[in-house]
Amino acid sequence: MDTNTKKNQQDFGKNPQSIRRTDHYKAEYVHSFVEKWDELIDWDARASSEGEFFIEELRRRGARKILDVATGTGFHSIRLLKAGFEVVSADGSPEMLAKAFATGREHGFILRTVQADWRWLNRDVHGKFDAVICLGNSFTHLFNEHDRRKALAEFYAVLRHDGILVLDQRNYDAILDEGFKSKHTYYYCGENVRAEPEYVDEGLARFRYEFNDGSNFHLNMFPLRKDYTRRLMFEVGFQTIRTIGDFEETYHQADPDFFIHLAEKRYGNEPEKIAR
Repeated sequence: MDTNTKKNQQDFGKNPQSIRRTDHYKAEYVHSFVEKWDELIDWDARASSEGEFFIEELRRRGARKILDVATGTGFHSIRLLKAGFEVVSADGSPEMLAKAFATGREHGFILRTVQADWRWLNRDVHGKFDAVICLGNSFTHLFNEHDRRKALAEFYAVLRHDGILVLDQRNYDAILDEGFKSKHTYYYCGENVRAEPEYVDEGLARFRYEFNDGSNFHLNMFPLRKDYTRRLMFEVGFQTIRTIGDFEETYHQADPDFFIHLAEKRYGNEPEKIAR
């Protein structure tokens, strides 16, 4: 058992409440885990699985200036730059931002990176954006409802009057109600990598990531239910919310690995609605 695993298990056993803090993710994304993150994702496989979905959604709305608030190792920031968008790349983890910047240079781009806490996003990120993207199941790092509301309000505030928030999440409804059964078809595409929950209750989903070299890591996340996330978006001010499952407009609740929410900020006389 590696040192990181021992420490993680000790922290979970001795002080389980400590991992249910919004700030705990900073301790989880250690350098060794960040270096392996792209093995978990497999950029080529993920690009193939999601196709041009996000690019087409943004182009259809005439979006040009994009804020990637969960940059990670830079996958979506770099894809959007290649597609011609103007991108600002933010993340709360300095390790992730450093990796993203280095990867951007490998692809011929100098990423505009900003280390920012979502709860005070507008303090560190300036200007207005046509779209905010929060992908990679990142919103699940917020354990406190007040933090979730504050972060969504910050996303809303940084958007132009007709902007859109694109936010994804695991299908925690299925995990909580029926148990875990991932197809790994769209998001975590890496071979010889296992990403499965080690512990789940209504307030915690503790995932274990095992790599083929024997190393393993943990991430502790809040299991967001789909309708709860949608309700928070609506209450913060987003006026139309459309949710799809694994890039499909129609789906059965238990089928998708992930949900994608497209929440629009727009002013007008149309009635507010939460689209299914």
